[in-house]
Amino acid sequence: MVVIAIMGLASAGVSLAMRDTAGEQLSREAERLAALLEAGRAASRASGVPVRWQPTDEGFRFEGLQAQSLPERWLSPGVSPVSSQAITLGPEPVIGPQRVQLSNQATPPRTVTLVSDGLRPFAIEAGAAP
Repeated sequence: MVVIAIMGLASAGVSLAMRDTAGEQLSREAERLAALLEAGRAASRASGVPVRWQPTDEGFRFEGLQAQSLPERWLSPGVSPVSSQAITLGPEPVIGPQRVQLSNQATPPRTVTLVSDGLRPFAIEAGAAP
C-alpha cells in the first residue's frame, strides 16, 4: 500500500509539472513572434526591401518577403493579436516604436504585449507576462 501511495504521488507530481497552461502557451507564442519579427526586420535591412507584418484570419504574414520564408501560423490554438494593425519592420535601421498585443481565448482571457522602441529588439513588455 505504501508503494502504491508513493507511486500515485509521484505520478501526480509529474502530471502537474508537465501541464501547459494558457499563460505559458501565450508567453511562448509571444517569444516566438518576437523572434520572427526580428528575423523579418533583419531580412528587410539585408535586402533593402520594406517588410510589413500583417495579422490575418488564419495567422499572420510578412509582406515583402518571399512566400513561406517565415512561418505564418500560430502554434497554439486560440492565440490572436488584439488589433489588426500592421507593423513596418524596415528597411531603415531605426524604425518607429512598435507594439503588438496578443491574447488567448482561454478562460480567463490573457494578454501579453510585445514592444520595440525602434532600436532594441522586440521583447515582452515588462510586467505584461501572463
